[in-house]
Amino acid sequence: MQEYIDFFSNNQMLSIAWLAIAVMLVHSIVKDKLSAVKSVAAQQATLMINNENALVVDVRSSEEYKKGHIVNAKNITLSQIEQGKFTGIVNNKHTPIIVVCESGVRSANAASKLHKAGFTQVYNLSAGMDGWVSANLPATKK
Repeated sequence: MQEYIDFFSNNQMLSIAWLAIAVMLVHSIVKDKLSAVKSVAAQQATLMINNENALVVDVRSSEEYKKGHIVNAKNITLSQIEQGKFTGIVNNKHTPIIVVCESGVRSANAASKLHKAGFTQVYNLSAGMDGWVSANLPATKK
């Protein structure tokens, strides 16, 4: 035990950095577990789309959407969601909705806003379109 105390006292900056990383990791895990919005991987999303008729909401810009998106995905940008404009999904408050962006960051924010707006089954595609394409799943430009 004395070795740990000596290490921490001799390497204060390294110890503080390690502690900060540990706190951020624990915070991230706890936040994910307590969040009403769950993350799903690309394979889980395909099962939900095929078996539960889940809707896919793509929150990227129209330009990003046109470069390639999940088949039948509805393009509702993050700014539209922030303004409360849910055109095309307003009647699907109890349908599973998978929110997607390029990497999963913007979509997590949008998914949280959809949940707060009363959508009951909202999921975030964890790795976004990057993960979808990496898993060799189909995308379209139409």
